[in-house]
Amino acid sequence: MRVLQLIDSLRPGGAEKMAVNIANALLPHVEGSYLCCTRQEGMLINQLKPEVGYIFLNRRSSLDPKAILKLRKYIKENKIDIVHAHSTSYFLAGLLKLSGGRFKLIWHDHYGESEFLEKRKFPVLSFFSRFFTGIISVNKILKDWAVQNLKCKNVIEIKNFILEDQGSKTSKLKLKGNLTDFKIICVANLRPQKDHLNLLKAFELLDPTLKISLHLIGEDPLSNYSNSIFEAIKISPVQHKIYYYGTQQEIIPLLHQGNLGILSSRSEGLPLALLEYGMAGLPVICTNVGQCSEIIGSNGKIVEVDNPHQIANSILEYFKDPELAKLHSDNYQFEVFNKFSEAKIILQLIQFYSESK
Repeated sequence: MRVLQLIDSLRPGGAEKMAVNIANALLPHVEGSYLCCTRQEGMLINQLKPEVGYIFLNRRSSLDPKAILKLRKYIKENKIDIVHAHSTSYFLAGLLKLSGGRFKLIWHDHYGESEFLEKRKFPVLSFFSRFFTGIISVNKILKDWAVQNLKCKNVIEIKNFILEDQGSKTSKLKLKGNLTDFKIICVANLRPQKDHLNLLKAFELLDPTLKISLHLIGEDPLSNYSNSIFEAIKISPVQHKIYYYGTQQEIIPLLHQGNLGILSSRSEGLPLALLEYGMAGLPVICTNVGQCSEIIGSNGKIVEVDNPHQIANSILEYFKDPELAKLHSDNYQFEVFNKFSEAKIILQLIQFYSESK
């Protein structure tokens, strides 16, 4: 079995991380593991193991003939029999299938707006889905949607995972603030879906004399929304306790420096950040979106969307009750290792590859 992960970008993001994770995790299990980045390279390329075959297409447009021919040649030369296309990269793989490509095409749906599927535009996806050998959905909502709306009925739910060797690494970057601070960490790119403004409102509801600081990690896309976050921080009465670190390669070592992991999203699929919090042994607070409540169960705090008061109250519970925080974090860490382990999920994936026809 020779498998190519196809992804449009290697900038930090959930789909991008999963493409890299799968390419790395497949190495001991397949004859050849490869990854193709079609449009834009990024820092995640540094997390790709050297044994993974890699190609960058530098595709300039949807119908870039040079990129299409380059990928077709690479697939043929390396005798790749499975192309695992993540998110929007199905388009390029679909073009190759349309022109006679003989590989199996698996599409991986990482769509993060599970709560707003009625707004999803999918005519192009629907057309190309007839060429899919199988579809992987990261949660049940997306699986049901695919079965109902796409032309491939071989659909499976496979959960996200993170590589198990990340926990041993140390970080050169130290979180800012006082050493005695109760440090809240939010790992999320600065996009409207992640609703950082809701988190900032919650943080401002806390007593400003408490030794609690907020640490934001994620990509700034230089958008109107991200600008609004920085403006909100600038005028915040507790701006001196809010820190932004941009994109970071080694997340787990940074999380080890924190006391609480949080996501205030208005929509999610199955966020990798939530699994990273668990691997690092943090108690968690998360909005009730996607599969977050299913993942956390009773081992954390689930709050409603756009409810800063619930977030603030949950932060205070963990701040005032270290024993509860330790109990929840230990139980949650056990659940993450037990249910979202690399070993278990990669075997499920390989079985799906083999059985899809």
